[in-house]
Amino acid sequence: MELTVEGGPIRGVTTGGVTAYLGIPYAGTPVGYEAPQPVVAWDGVRDATAFGPTAPQPPYDPPFDVLLANPLSDGDETLNLNVWTPGGEGRPVMVWIHGGAFRNGSNSIPAYDGSAFARDGVVLVGINYRLGVQGFGVVPDAPSNRGLLDQLAALRWVRDNIAAFGGDPEQVTIFGQSAGGMSVATLLAMPAAQGLFQRAIVQSGSAEAVALDSDLALVTAEVAKRLGVPATAAGLASVSTAELIAVQQQVSAELRAAPDPARWGVTTVQAGGGIMPLFPAIDGELVHQQPLAAIAAGAAAGVEVMAGATRHEFNLFTVPTGIAAGITAEALPVLLARAGLDPALASEYTGTPGEIFTAISSDRAIAQPTVRLAEAQQAAGGTAYVYEFGWESPLEGLRSCHALELPFVFDTLATATSPLYGSEPPQELADRMHAAWVSFAKTGSPGWSPYEPTTRAVQVF
Repeated sequence: MELTVEGGPIRGVTTGGVTAYLGIPYAGTPVGYEAPQPVVAWDGVRDATAFGPTAPQPPYDPPFDVLLANPLSDGDETLNLNVWTPGGEGRPVMVWIHGGAFRNGSNSIPAYDGSAFARDGVVLVGINYRLGVQGFGVVPDAPSNRGLLDQLAALRWVRDNIAAFGGDPEQVTIFGQSAGGMSVATLLAMPAAQGLFQRAIVQSGSAEAVALDSDLALVTAEVAKRLGVPATAAGLASVSTAELIAVQQQVSAELRAAPDPARWGVTTVQAGGGIMPLFPAIDGELVHQQPLAAIAAGAAAGVEVMAGATRHEFNLFTVPTGIAAGITAEALPVLLARAGLDPALASEYTGTPGEIFTAISSDRAIAQPTVRLAEAQQAAGGTAYVYEFGWESPLEGLRSCHALELPFVFDTLATATSPLYGSEPPQELADRMHAAWVSFAKTGSPGWSPYEPTTRAVQVF
């Protein structure tokens, strides 16, 4: 099927009543460290039947390369999106923002196939955005939060073009997981994003950002230093992308492995061995304050919000890596203190020292921020729904770990190849979760009671 969007006509492919348009540019080819530029028109009908290039990034390190899919594709037009549509008109729209710690991920991961959403009457859009230092590093003479600027450009493209696919630009839900969930929470707080969406889902994310002149600048400066170039747009652009990614990966790995991250001057630490050196920045232009504070002040009062977490988030980071097994009773209080926590907190948990540390890390980094986000939205007069994902992976020790819910939400269990899901993951659970996300996009309610401080309603999957 053919239709016309900004840039020119495109041709998709229809299968089983769903038409997919893949790899559509929503902005021009990224130039250096500039803000996203307008789409460049093309000649003739553009074929939109294959995924576009992914943002430059390293592959996942073991053991995550086996557990998490991360297909990589070279090319210049990395600011692209995919659309799955059932046709018709006035359909609700969902825009997916992938996770990956702001340094990995794409819209071409098999679990993110939007066919099931389109089958159920939703136009599904999956976007790519710049990652790593290119997307989130602080470069003094370049706009900050370039990855967020890309997300804004994609949402504006949806506003201006989605009607051609049968979508309603006044009925848009943004949703994302992990770094994508953090992106959603940040977009909720950003004045520049107001009016571009009406509903939002934060999966295993938090409403956090860091000061522009703190950790982010230090990490970018370290990458530039090792590359032997100034930490400027011209300096960083003077090296090859492959060199940049290799050094960025080296610095990131050393941060994660550092027994004392303070030696880097870096305080952006998620307990449990999950140090994320790249975050959205409070730059005073795009992000004006901590997203949670902005939401509490009413920045998203008119937006319906759903937020949730898996029950054992950090098991993904501490079990397959052996971190949990290596934590002794003697090491536990030291690790908690280093993370800025009272070691006495361990007495509130049960299990081995590694299990306790992982559970505390999960609560601190994701579960508690999820509740705080719901409370902030509710206190500001908005509506919030909360869920917990509790199905456990058959892989020993992983339990209900980070990212486990994704093929349940997208109803893509049939194509899930990760050992996380075993041979018989429960389709019935995928049916219920996927239906809740569809219901939220269509009606603003996922099918259970909103979160209130007195009832604290949580839907458990």
